[in-house]
Amino acid sequence: MSKGRLEAFSDGVMAIIITIMVLELAVPEGADLAALRGVLPTLVGYTLSFVFLGIYWNNHHHLLQTARQVNGRVLWANLHLLFWLSLIPFATAWMGETSFAALPTAVYGLLLLFSAIAYTLLTRALIAVHGADSVLAKAVNRDVKGKLSLVLYLVAVPLAFVSSWLAGGLYVLVAVMWLIPDPRIERTLAE
Repeated sequence: MSKGRLEAFSDGVMAIIITIMVLELAVPEGADLAALRGVLPTLVGYTLSFVFLGIYWNNHHHLLQTARQVNGRVLWANLHLLFWLSLIPFATAWMGETSFAALPTAVYGLLLLFSAIAYTLLTRALIAVHGADSVLAKAVNRDVKGKLSLVLYLVAVPLAFVSSWLAGGLYVLVAVMWLIPDPRIERTLAE
């Protein structure tokens, strides 16, 4: 099967997810900077979620650059990823409305964890289609950042019940790790 429909559908879903998040942003009730205080937690949550969705969109694009074809397993793995990503607006809004209370912050972390697991499964499904000696397999061979992200999410989720700010700090750390460009796929494609 061609990968074109998978890419187009995924791009559309991610655009809708971001649109839903921005529609959740409330307008401040005043015209001064003090009025922003009430919506600041929501803005912070939105910004973090936008960055994560941007990272997933970017990495998904790079991932599919290596694919020549997809199969049913890849389609389902991709839907699995999109399912978890589609729940991020819910957790973002809950976290913002509660000023990063423990349970919403932990749920947010669980969604990030499940999204990361789903992305890993999608990667493995694509490697299964293209083989262990494929460009993708060579590019992601050890995937240190991916494994470290999973560990940080596993630490952050229970940590949210001790300090939601420390858990949030770990979420930001993961985002910063992935904002630093990962040239593995592009470098491997160039070779």
